[in-house]
Amino acid sequence: MTLTAEDIETIEAMISSAQVTTDADAHWIMFSGVLVFFMQSGFAMLCAGSVRAKNVKNIMLKNILDACVGALGFWSLGYGVAYGKYHDGNELVGSSFFFLSGQFERKDAFYNFFFQFAFAATAATIVSGAVAERCGMGAYAGYSWFLTAFVYPVVAHWVWSDKGFLSAFKKEPLLNVGTVDFAGCGVVHMVGGAAAGIGAWVLGPRIGRFDPNVPPEEFMGHSAPLTVLGTFILWVGWYGFNGGSTLAIVGYGDLASKVYVTTTLAAAAGGVTNMLLHFQIAKRFSDDKHGIYDIAETCNGVLAGLVSITASCSVVEPWAACVIGLIGAFVYTFGSCTLKKLEIDDAVNATPVHFFCGAWGLIAPGLFARGLGMRAAYGNHRTGLFYGGKGVMLSVQLLAFVAITYVLNKLYLIVQKS
Repeated sequence: MTLTAEDIETIEAMISSAQVTTDADAHWIMFSGVLVFFMQSGFAMLCAGSVRAKNVKNIMLKNILDACVGALGFWSLGYGVAYGKYHDGNELVGSSFFFLSGQFERKDAFYNFFFQFAFAATAATIVSGAVAERCGMGAYAGYSWFLTAFVYPVVAHWVWSDKGFLSAFKKEPLLNVGTVDFAGCGVVHMVGGAAAGIGAWVLGPRIGRFDPNVPPEEFMGHSAPLTVLGTFILWVGWYGFNGGSTLAIVGYGDLASKVYVTTTLAAAAGGVTNMLLHFQIAKRFSDDKHGIYDIAETCNGVLAGLVSITASCSVVEPWAACVIGLIGAFVYTFGSCTLKKLEIDDAVNATPVHFFCGAWGLIAPGLFARGLGMRAAYGNHRTGLFYGGKGVMLSVQLLAFVAITYVLNKLYLIVQKS
């Protein structure tokens, strides 16, 4: 067969068009990854503002260690465990691409590694605030490495790999739907939040934290401006976190923009709800019967809304995003009160924000997912319970919750013995 000059021009145009699409998608993923990585700054500012002034340098160093140790852990083992290619169809762990070797450049892409590393580092840095003011640097670095090299990657493989047993991206997903966790309520926030709570529980409270003779004000954060700045940086970073999880932009612009809107509304609803909720709590239970508008709790409400919408941001309608964020504020408050009742000293309330709201967010698609959103994001017709889904999606979401909780229980046992 002889190609004419016109045929050659047509083929070259097709190749050029495909390359432009690939490059545009790669740029989208890298830009989103930078936003997610920039969330490390948000966590650093939030933690710095939420601890006492004498401990700021210590907590800032731990935040830097999260990025450094997390990068090495995810490069050495984590990415291979999460996304390594294999031939035996293993549904539990990947088995190649360790140290980005094994024909990684032929079968994968560096921008994928960078984007996924940013997520892994986020899961690890959630821990820093919860164990603030009492955790040794060496122990913290080891904990961070273990999370990014093994614990987080195992859960990521189950839910996001195209072979994971909970994955919605398998050829034959569980109950023909798989787990809907678009940007990581279970994979990132439950894992990071539980690791934070486990660390705080095993370490024990700061001296005097639950002593009735020591006023709680002794342990209040020293800088509201840093807390608010950190919250806003995290909010901005969440657009990369949720929006970038489309993993492409060519042909997905409408989906990404919808994700931005649902993310915004859930954060707003969570912030306002938590501000009013804690105003009423303060009015009822504190000495100030006029109530107090608490800026720290407003910030935590925003974060609770952001975490709660992370799994369902691509498959729910704007009104549902508001409801999910609103409920997230109540879930966060319940988690915060539970930890205080158990005398678990989480210095920045990382566990209520990330684990409790992450668990609620993981369940939310099983209730609120709309068919149109599911077709756009996952290519199937399943719907949540409130859209006539008959509990199929809800069952899979609950199974994912149980499976992830099982892994986290094993993590607790390991930490408790070490």
